[in-house]
Parts: sequence; C-alpha cells; structure tokens
Amino acid sequence: REYLQGGNRDAETLLLQQARVNTELQEGLMQTRMVPLVENAPRLRRIVRQTSAELNKQAELRFSGAEVEMDRNVVERMMAPLEHMLRNSIAHGIEKPAARKKAGKPEVGTIRIALSREGSEIVIRVIDDGGGISLASVRKKAIDRGLMKKNSDLSDKEIIHFIMESGFSTAESLSQIAGRGVGMDVVASEIKQLGGNLEIDTIEGKGTTFIIRLPLTLSVSRALLVNVGDSVYAVPLLSIMGVERIPPADLKGMLEAERPVYNWLDQEYDLLNLGRILGVPGVVLDESGKRPLLFAQSGDHHIALVVDELIGSREIVVKSLGPQLSTLQGLSGATILGDGSVALILDLPMLSRLGLAQRERAEEIEHIEEVATLPKVLIVDDSITVRKVTSRVLERNDLIPMTAKDGVDAIAVLEEGLPDVILLDVEMPRMDGYEFATHVRNTERLKDIPIIMITSRSGEKHRQRAMDIGVNLYMSKPFQESELLENINSLVNK
Repeated sequence: REYLQGGNRDAETLLLQQARVNTELQEGLMQTRMVPLVENAPRLRRIVRQTSAELNKQAELRFSGAEVEMDRNVVERMMAPLEHMLRNSIAHGIEKPAARKKAGKPEVGTIRIALSREGSEIVIRVIDDGGGISLASVRKKAIDRGLMKKNSDLSDKEIIHFIMESGFSTAESLSQIAGRGVGMDVVASEIKQLGGNLEIDTIEGKGTTFIIRLPLTLSVSRALLVNVGDSVYAVPLLSIMGVERIPPADLKGMLEAERPVYNWLDQEYDLLNLGRILGVPGVVLDESGKRPLLFAQSGDHHIALVVDELIGSREIVVKSLGPQLSTLQGLSGATILGDGSVALILDLPMLSRLGLAQRERAEEIEHIEEVATLPKVLIVDDSITVRKVTSRVLERNDLIPMTAKDGVDAIAVLEEGLPDVILLDVEMPRMDGYEFATHVRNTERLKDIPIIMITSRSGEKHRQRAMDIGVNLYMSKPFQESELLENINSLVNK
C-alpha cells in the first residue's frame, strides 16, 4: 500500500511539472504572437510625409501607448485601414498652413495615434487637430444619395456615420488620395471582420477622432465557462472585471426596475440579462441559490451581466467561426471542450453594447405604444390658424391631433388611420362640413366615429341639420377650451 501511495505521489508530481512546462510553453508561444503597433511607425510616418508633400500641407505623426502589444495578425490587417485614415486626416482634415495660421493654430498639423487596453479590447484612437468633418456637407451628400430625408431629425453622430457608406465622399475634386468614395467603407468593413467597431467624434474647426475598438483575440487564452439556459459559453477572463453572487430575491427586485442598476465597489453597473441579449431562455429566478453576475466594461459603460451558473476557469484554444458565422455580433470565436462539445466564445464588450441598444429600443417601443394608445382627434378646418391653435390645445392635454384642410383632404387622412373623434367646421372649399359628415355616416368603416361640429353658424336650423345628419355634438365659435375638452372626453370615454 505504501508503495502504491508513493507511486501516486510521484505521478502527481510529474503531472504538475508537465502542466507547468505546458503553461510556460503556451505563454511563450502567445508572447511571440504579440507585437507593438509602433514597430510599423516608420511606415506610417512615411505615409504622412508623402501625402503632406502631395497636398502641399504640413503634418507630423505622433504615437502614445507604445508599450501596448497586439496580435501579429491583427496588426498586419490593421495597417491598410490605418494608412487610409492617415491619408484622410491630411486630405479632409488638416488645413493648408495659411488657413491654420489664420485660425490661430500651428502651421504644422498634428496627427496622433493613441493605443490603450481596456479589458479585453485594444482601443486605437486616430486624432487630428484639423478642421473636422463638415456635417452640412455630409448631410447634403446623404440627402442627394437618398440615405436620409431632408427633414429627418438624425443626430450629428448618426449623420457622421454616413461617411462609412459604400461610395460616399464629400471631396469636391477627385484625386489619388481622396474623392473616389472607396475609403471609409473599406476601413469599417475590415474593422468589423476583425470583430471590432469604429466610432467617430468630430468638432468643426477643432479636429476629428476615430476610435477603433478591437477584441484581443489570441489563439490560446484562459476563459470562464458559464451556463446560460441549456448552453455553455466561454468568456475570456481578460474581459471580466469581477464576479459576484446575489440572492434571487434581490436580483428580481433590481430587474423589475425601469433601468436596472447594480452597485459594486462604489460604481454603478447597468444590469443586463445575458440570456435575453443572446436570445436564449435563462435566469429562472427561483430560490435554488444565488445568481452569478459578471462585471465588464465597454468604453464608458460599466455592465453587470446575469448568468445561470459558473462552471469554472479553463484554458481554451480559440477557433475561427468561419465566413458564414463571423458576421454574427457578440461572438469572437469558438472552442472545443474536453467532452468534444463546442462552446461559443462571447465578446462581452460587444454584447454589452448590444444589450444597452436593446434596452433603448425597448424603451422607444414602449413610448411609441404608450403614445399610440392616446386618443386621436381629427381637426377638419380650412383655417390654418384654427388647426394649429386647436392642435396645441389637444397636445397639452395628451391627445394626438390629426389635421385636414377640408372634407376631401379629410377623406384621404381617414384612409391612413381612424381617429377617436372628429372636430368639424362647416364652411370649407371642395367639400363642406355637412357633405363630409354625410359621407362619414354613410360609410360602414367610418359611421361610428363621433363628430363634434364647431362653426360660427349658431342658428337653430343649422344645428338641426347637423343633428339630422348624425353629428353627436354642436358647438359655436368662439368656444371655451375647457368645454371642448369636456365634450371630447365624454365621447372618447363612452
């Protein structure tokens, strides 16, 4: 027995030594794949010098975060997009020396490439101190190409992102450097294929910042295996800031809040359900035990993700998802587990952004549904002043106004949607109030809509004629706002 015990101890010692050697070998192999981007600094500086000389401008390139290392394959694939962005910064951003001097800037423009590491992401910022992106030019080009409507209320950030559309260019003249419309769309596509994303911040007259977020994809890495529903997923340990377990009752109370938030180490984290983001059933809040939370960061957002169960930490080999699945957001690869099953590797920062976007869309839909349930009132009057004044009165009292300038116009409006009440004038061109009311009462689809006739004709014969047609209420101009609202509410709440 002692002999067997001694043999077991020797075997365990050998296995531990082998595991240690394997770990050191893997770490060494991974380290050989990591290279700093600034190794390519001479190549990028040459691009800036050549482009500046061709365009008669002056610019210099600076680097910060030189110690940040990236996967060799990522660096190689990012060189072409970075070169194009530098050319763009000089062609569209950096002004001529005379213009810079007039604007109170140094004659030599500065472009800076700043690298940093945030969790499991590498962040590359390309910053110039040029003239910025002209929002007016981008808006005009987007309208001309039919990408947006003229009266659209898109935000500045949404308008800027049109420059990543295929063939989009605001250059006034064509050149080898700018104006061919084959630039930023290719840059954005390459970044997306690497599993990253591109954001743009600009201030006209001050400069532009391109923010590239790339996942730190290594061939071998350590990951935390988690259960969500019936599936096992791998989460890179580098993307996890911390883990905590909380009682189901506390979690349920937080998730029922309008904007769920969890406080951890004096920092507020947006609470998101990982199963809901992935579209799989999960997080059944029973009393079986505490629920794990994974804490992550994506840009300025701090996220707490709810999962069903923690399985444990593993060393995984990252496999590509292939061309068919690589376009799926929130996944950075897959790995084969010890039992032969496949586990998808989650990109927590991307999933966090998707989860926040889902929450915003849900809030918008909820708001739209809430607005859709408000009573609609159709105002039919040939006076634009009456239509506007009455519309404001209705909006102040949680009623949705619809307007028409006469009976013919009102028939067209009714084809698009039915109101809860119609406010109807009498004297109108093309089709007056009596004719329109008769049409409504003789049309099967419209006959039950209440009508309030509002007119300056206060005589009994006019009132009687309206009542004979089937008008519900008859009011004389000028009317009291409180009286109108009282009449509308009496018909809507019947």
